[in-house]
Amino acid sequence: MKMKKIFSIAATGLLSLSLLAACGNTDKNSGNTDTETGSAKAVTLRLAHNQPEDHPVNTSLLELAKLTDENSEGNVKIHVFPNGQLGQERDVIELVKSGTLDMAKVSAGALEAFDSSYSIFSLPYVFQSKEHYHNVMDNSEAVQEIFQGTKDQGFFAIGWYDAGQRSIYTADKEVASPADMAGMKIRVQESPTSISMIEAMGGAPTPMSFGEVYTSLQSGVIDGAENNETALTNNKHGEVAKAYTYTEHQYVPDVLIVSTKMWDKLSADQQKAIQDAAKASSESHKEVWNKAVDKSIKESEEMGVKFYTIDKQAFIDAANPLHEKYKAQSETNAKYFEDFQNYIK
Repeated sequence: MKMKKIFSIAATGLLSLSLLAACGNTDKNSGNTDTETGSAKAVTLRLAHNQPEDHPVNTSLLELAKLTDENSEGNVKIHVFPNGQLGQERDVIELVKSGTLDMAKVSAGALEAFDSSYSIFSLPYVFQSKEHYHNVMDNSEAVQEIFQGTKDQGFFAIGWYDAGQRSIYTADKEVASPADMAGMKIRVQESPTSISMIEAMGGAPTPMSFGEVYTSLQSGVIDGAENNETALTNNKHGEVAKAYTYTEHQYVPDVLIVSTKMWDKLSADQQKAIQDAAKASSESHKEVWNKAVDKSIKESEEMGVKFYTIDKQAFIDAANPLHEKYKAQSETNAKYFEDFQNYIK
């Protein structure tokens, strides 16, 4: 385990050095103003994420890049690196935080390790429906406060993308109640809240990076995982997991983070070009996501995956103590939780 940790640190260090050497675009734009024209210099920004090229979020990040180019009249270009090319989520958050990488799309669950405010997004059943989830993410002041709250740490969020609902899938077993999950090793994101959630739901949480899930399911290292339907097809998990139960315990958004160091070098017009593109691509992504989910369900059924709709009340009841514990931790937590609930229609 110690050698694995040393290797991980070394690999991250090498990645940082290579990015600085080969892709240090923002460092070349110190001041970011052309001394002859007085206008902002053109910049090319690097955006990393861990999903494959055929994933709906990659489609929408390419749309973000296209819209940014159009909005800035070619003055800001975004180069998207999919498939974990620049590292897994924790790696790229560290790189954005240090200013080595400009932007990244990561799960809100991964951000919890960097700022505890993000833990609310991983609370089970904090969102009661897709409509409630969208309403909060688009309109809540608490969300914007969380997004902006990490500027002094070297990064902050400028947008979000729908990552659907998260449910339990296993090799071949429906999980209709917490009792069905007893003793089952369930992969979760490396999020303390998600770990507590699986414990409350009756399972044995097993944190690991997303890239390890397929082989861990295949080899029996884990009994199941929890994610949206696209994981079954885009990430091939449906080849090794044939039972998908709609516990719908979480709606954890994907979050678009940017380096504070990079952002502060951009002109106001360049910042607005990116912000407007982020908002527009987030909105269009909702339809992209819906179509992708429908396609994934159909393809998964052709692979032999069975989908189970259940009465979720037993899981909701099991999760309620986590809500009370979260609210009791601070006045800010209680405020955020209340704010989210105000958007139930």
